[in-house]
Amino acid sequence: MQIPELHTERLLLKPLAAEDASQIQVLYPRWEIVRYMVSSVPWPYPDNGAENYVNNVALPDMEKGIAWFWTIRHRQTPGEIMGLICLYDVEDNNRGFWLAPEYQGQGFMREACNVATDYWFNTLNKTVLRAPKAALNSRSRRISDSSGMRLIRTEKKEYVSGLLDSELWEITRNEWNARQVD
Repeated sequence: MQIPELHTERLLLKPLAAEDASQIQVLYPRWEIVRYMVSSVPWPYPDNGAENYVNNVALPDMEKGIAWFWTIRHRQTPGEIMGLICLYDVEDNNRGFWLAPEYQGQGFMREACNVATDYWFNTLNKTVLRAPKAALNSRSRRISDSSGMRLIRTEKKEYVSGLLDSELWEITRNEWNARQVD
């Protein structure tokens, strides 16, 4: 299945490509972004970290049809990456994202999450979306809460910043679609 570009009022979500690694390498390795990422993310981030991830993890998983990755770009500056959002067809980890700090606090990630979540439910026809996160990641928690997700489980997990309380949030397709009619 070809992964389409997705659009919001302000954003262009463009399918991830190998050439995006160089911009990701500049934006991603910042403590504000990586501290709440899973512990498998190398830290300090290596010079070829983005290239390795894009070419050896993300793109192969997209080709297998188990992942959908988009770069997040402002429609006015479509050549510049602001962050990344992905959907994964794996148990208890269906959506992940990051946004460079200079773009945070402006509603961009909420826009990106809404269009990606709608794609998950209404294009891919999935019945439930689950998103894990560090409990300390208040911005991510607010996005989940504001989109109608609910907390279904807590546990301890290893993150780049250490062993932290972790939460699993969930929303069903029926719940999502009922909210979109309102």
